[in-house]
Amino acid sequence: MPSYTVTVATGSQWFAGTDDYVYLTLQGSAGCSERHLLDKPFYNDFERGAVDSYDVTVEEDLGEIQLIKIEKRKYWYQDDWYLKYITVKTPVGDYLEFPCYRWITDEKEIVLRDG
Repeated sequence: MPSYTVTVATGSQWFAGTDDYVYLTLQGSAGCSERHLLDKPFYNDFERGAVDSYDVTVEEDLGEIQLIKIEKRKYWYQDDWYLKYITVKTPVGDYLEFPCYRWITDEKEIVLRDG
């Protein structure tokens, strides 16, 4: 089963971090992954200025990654998040960067394309 390394960079502005649930979906030329919760047990993810990495394992090869979907869902109270960028390391070792550089407010799904 192929594994992708996803790195998420949170901005360093005041209140840029979030405690909300963050989900990722990879969309490739050969298929789409399941929705994955990005969370490390006993770790405070997506803190201000943090760069966090996650391993995302999929059932079958997705082909060339074309876009990613990020979903932010409320954990306790409404919590905005400043997402700088996401990088994806493919199973063959290629690096793709998906720039965002914006606030994600409310419960939203955003689509990022390779930059």
